[in-house]
Amino acid sequence: MDIPDWAVWIALGLAVFQALGLVTVVRRLRGADAAARTGARLDLLDTVGGMVLFAGVMLALLVGDRWFWLTLVGAAVIGVGYAVKGVLLLRSRRRPAA
Repeated sequence: MDIPDWAVWIALGLAVFQALGLVTVVRRLRGADAAARTGARLDLLDTVGGMVLFAGVMLALLVGDRWFWLTLVGAAVIGVGYAVKGVLLLRSRRRPAA
């Protein structure tokens, strides 16, 4: 199956947007607020997972299908990040307001 060249450029553009998002996350990691740093760590996990996912897509499109496992790893990292965010959200809603 021949993948059109525009699909590779779309995946590359999405990877660039993920890299730009990484800059804002790193800035939030340097903040003084501990809660903001925790959220930034989870966002860092999400961003790195997205970059691994797009790298897997790019390698699968350009090199071959044997690199598709990297896409699955990226999706798993994103899933773990969202699961932790969901657990933290549920825990914060169960606590009574002080």
